[in-house]
Amino acid sequence: MVPASSELLVALPAHVALHARPAGQFVKAAMGFKSRLTVAVDGRDADAKSILQVLALGATGGTVLTLRAEGEDAAAALDALAGCIDGLTE
Repeated sequence: MVPASSELLVALPAHVALHARPAGQFVKAAMGFKSRLTVAVDGRDADAKSILQVLALGATGGTVLTLRAEGEDAAAALDALAGCIDGLTE
């Protein structure tokens, strides 16, 4: 059986960069899922469950992120991560 996979584009709120606190919230949300989750910016991919990799993306406010999920709870994971990003504050 092939795992389900999905992709979603979502923009960071204009006033929020993925620095320590927002990135920590994002990674914490990702950790709640079994699926393999990645986030990409300008062709650079990061494991969405790795705070160091997410921080290394250097995403700033308004940046469009590509969220990818592969696994049994992929759709739910993408919905949750998109909601997390929409709700991020400084």
